[in-house]
Amino acid sequence: MTLAYIGLGSNLGDREANLDTAIDMLSQNARIVAVSSIFLTEPEIFKEQRDFLNCVACVDTDYTPAELLKMLHGIEEQMGRERTYAGAPRVIDMDLLFFGSDIISQPGLDVPHPRLHLRAFVLAPMLEIAPSFVHPASHKSIKELLKGLKPGYRIERWERSTGRKKD
Repeated sequence: MTLAYIGLGSNLGDREANLDTAIDMLSQNARIVAVSSIFLTEPEIFKEQRDFLNCVACVDTDYTPAELLKMLHGIEEQMGRERTYAGAPRVIDMDLLFFGSDIISQPGLDVPHPRLHLRAFVLAPMLEIAPSFVHPASHKSIKELLKGLKPGYRIERWERSTGRKKD
């Protein structure tokens, strides 16, 4: 069994329900260890689109990294994800962030996720469920990575089922 961290995001339809559905589907194939709070975040590329809701799930799995990624893509497809262009709005986005302390670079599979150290929408939820986790390539903790982000990003904790940010 290996602990893996999955980033989830949605900005189409009922975003909160989309995250819940994806986590339910994930739990049918891997044991959910923890799920972070939900965070409201601005789009990374095309700022004109609707804000995202994001969270991170930790799972315990017997899958290989390639099998896990294939399963994540299958959930996205079942939920209606269309891959039109980079940064496009989406019903669900599921990224394999970490797979234990493995470092993998092969066609179609890079672990740790190559841009996670630049993304508050991944690091803030990770901080909740794995604050002392150390990035296997940079050797920095999640807390250190989050502190190292350039200011200017907008991320707010989401209050479930009310559609409001938490203060």
